[in-house]
Amino acid sequence: MTKASDRYPEDEFDAEPAPDAPIGVHRAPRSWWSRWWPFVAVVVLVPAVTVGLVVWASSWDGRLPGFGDSTEPAAAAPETSAPAEGTEDPATEDPAAEQPPATEEPPVVEEPAPTADLTTAVRVLNASGRSGLAGGAASDLEDAGFTSVEAGNGNAGGLQQSTVFYASADLAPTAQQVADTLGIANVVESAGTAPEGVVVLLLADFAG
Repeated sequence: MTKASDRYPEDEFDAEPAPDAPIGVHRAPRSWWSRWWPFVAVVVLVPAVTVGLVVWASSWDGRLPGFGDSTEPAAAAPETSAPAEGTEDPATEDPAAEQPPATEEPPVVEEPAPTADLTTAVRVLNASGRSGLAGGAASDLEDAGFTSVEAGNGNAGGLQQSTVFYASADLAPTAQQVADTLGIANVVESAGTAPEGVVVLLLADFAG
């Protein structure tokens, strides 16, 4: 194509460039802000976005908007059926009615202490060798209330101490009363020596 056949008129771009003119397109030098703003944006925006996501995740209750409240309704309490007519509710029964009545213990009756039978036959035997000793002891027993007293002589039988003998356990109080009246300490149950009633054997240790 020649300039004669060009449809456009000549302009400044058709002029020949000067010998010392720069060839190609040259841009103006970039400022420091245009070089550093991408780094600043990364340093500032990335932490801010991260913090925002953490806050949103911690406050999210797992439900999407529009799908109901986050709180679930409390479970309805089970209905309790009323007791049938004529029957009592165990929870309302009188606790005192369930307990058996306390049984009263019968009063303890103290048996009266056994007493001496002053009508029991008492034989006083003198084995001390001193005359009149049995008669004096018999008189002392009669003065104490005994009504059946007999005096006589007896054999020591190897004993060294004055003794009151009685036939059975039921005569123990009477024999003890005889011993206390005469001041004798030795009281022995012996049916062989005293077949009936009470027998008093006076030895040399008896004061009289």
